[in-house]
Amino acid sequence: MGAAVELDAGGRAVRLSNPDKVYFPEKGYTKRDVAEYFLAVGPGITRALNHRPTTLQRFVDGVEGDFFYQKRAPKNLPEWIPTARIAFPSGRPADELCPTELAAVIWAANLGTLTFHPWPVRAGDTDHPDELRIDLDPQPGTDYADAVAAAHELRSVLEDHGVRGWPKTSGGRGMHVFVPIEPAWTFTEVRRAAIAAGRELERRMPERVTTAWWKEERGERIFVDFNQTARDRTIASAYSVRPFPHAPVSAPLRWEEIDDAEPRDFDLRTMPVRYAELGDVHADMDQEAFRLDGLLELADRDEKERGLGDMPYPPEYPKMPGEPKRVQPSRARHDDDDDDGGTA
Repeated sequence: MGAAVELDAGGRAVRLSNPDKVYFPEKGYTKRDVAEYFLAVGPGITRALNHRPTTLQRFVDGVEGDFFYQKRAPKNLPEWIPTARIAFPSGRPADELCPTELAAVIWAANLGTLTFHPWPVRAGDTDHPDELRIDLDPQPGTDYADAVAAAHELRSVLEDHGVRGWPKTSGGRGMHVFVPIEPAWTFTEVRRAAIAAGRELERRMPERVTTAWWKEERGERIFVDFNQTARDRTIASAYSVRPFPHAPVSAPLRWEEIDDAEPRDFDLRTMPVRYAELGDVHADMDQEAFRLDGLLELADRDEKERGLGDMPYPPEYPKMPGEPKRVQPSRARHDDDDDDGGTA
């Protein structure tokens, strides 16, 4: 698989073992190809991960092998890569790798990391997100074009409530919209804002968008996955490589590009060319920090005027105050049908 090599990552030498190991058999892309891709988009992915606790999605045998998520910092972490302490929903803490320079990305790539999953917080305050992240997830029968239509309307929803979003491809069929915010709210409050934005989007596009948590209720619509804002839920970073045979990447876009973009157009080979021409089109995100007051006021109105409270959390989370029952609607109806009212 070739002798180890050293790569220059922002002035720091990082060792890459087995550089010829094939990670993407369909395309023949190797570990070295992956590392050189990250070098080519270095300032962009460093910006996306900077000072964020980050879970590593590792594919040590390439995309056709098994993978795992590394949440806790590896024991062999170099002393020059800092960590940040986060708390899981259970309350258990962990120290996660916290990239502050490109060399940390290359070091993680040497471990087989293709996709980086940063928390929406910075190391200095891991309980208050500084990004609102909205995941537009196509359901069966829908595709990227449907996600684009939803994203355009979502842009209006956000701007109507005082915030601005930055779009990117998921690397699959979906879209992500990130909003930089002041770190003034808890995970619960940020999730509440995401639910409010999703419900407003659903009202504006009822035939094309849903916030239904249960799959049986979603239909052929774009699902606004509000639980991606729950604590310990993360979204692939901009410029992450996604584990599909053609080696796509999560591509930051400008709003005027999303209609003509095709997710497959952005991959390990094409993104460096685009980056060399345009640079990081989300570079200005860190210059903004919006407030969530407008969306939280919308959430309050939803609750008071429409009777719309909290939504279910994922099953592994502890029961939250005000959360409805985590019972699949069809199962709840079946249980009601089985109830004979107590007669014998």
